[in-house]
Amino acid sequence: MRAIAVDIDGTITDKKRRLSLEAVKALRGAEEAGVPVIMVTGNILCFAMATSVLIGASGGVVAENGGVLHINDEVRVLGDISKAEMAYSHLKGIYPVRKVQFSDLRVSEIALTRDVPADTVREALRDFDVEVYDTGFAIHLTDPSVNKGSSLEILLGSMGIEMEDVMAIGDSENDLEFIEDAGFRVAVANADPELREMADYVTSAAHGEGVAEAVRRFMGW
Repeated sequence: MRAIAVDIDGTITDKKRRLSLEAVKALRGAEEAGVPVIMVTGNILCFAMATSVLIGASGGVVAENGGVLHINDEVRVLGDISKAEMAYSHLKGIYPVRKVQFSDLRVSEIALTRDVPADTVREALRDFDVEVYDTGFAIHLTDPSVNKGSSLEILLGSMGIEMEDVMAIGDSENDLEFIEDAGFRVAVANADPELREMADYVTSAAHGEGVAEAVRRFMGW
C-alpha cells in the first residue's frame, strides 16, 4: 500500500470522540515508513486539519464528506451548500431539527444533531437533491455530486497514487464510497454491517485499536 486513508470519528476515536493513542502510534509508524496518511472525514476542515497535524499525517485532508479538500496547502470547496440549505429549510418547517456545534464553519454541507431519526429525515427529503448520511454522531445533508470517494480520488491524483494502492479504513455509512474502491478495504469491529460485509478485513478490535491492528498487521510490523 502506498497510502492509508482513514476516517476520524468512530474509527480512530471511540464513542465519546476520544482519540486512540494506539491508532496515533500506528499511523505515525506508517508515516515514518514513508506511507502517507490521509484524513477522510465528515468533520469541518479546521478540525480535520488539527487532527492531521497532531497525528503527524502528511497525505492531506478530505473534509465534510468530500465537500472540501486540502491539497498542497490549497483549499478546494467541491460541494454546493445551497442544496443542503434548501433541504434544511424544508426540514425546519416540519421537524425540530438543529445544526451541530460550529455549523457556521461548514461550507459545503449541513450537519444535524440526531434528535430526528435519519430515516425520517431521508423520507422528508426524498424529493431534494441531497444525500443523507447518518454517521452515528450526526446526520449530514450533502451535495450528492461529491462524496468521500470521489474527492479522495482527486487528492490521490495530485499525489500520483491510484485508489488500488490505498488501504482505506472506516466505520460508518458515509465511508462506503471511499472504502469500496480502495485496494485494501478495512472495517473496524464497530463498523456498520454493510461496511463489514464489503471489507477485505474486519478488525477484531473496535475503533482506534482496530486501526492500529490493521496497520500493524498489513504493514508487516
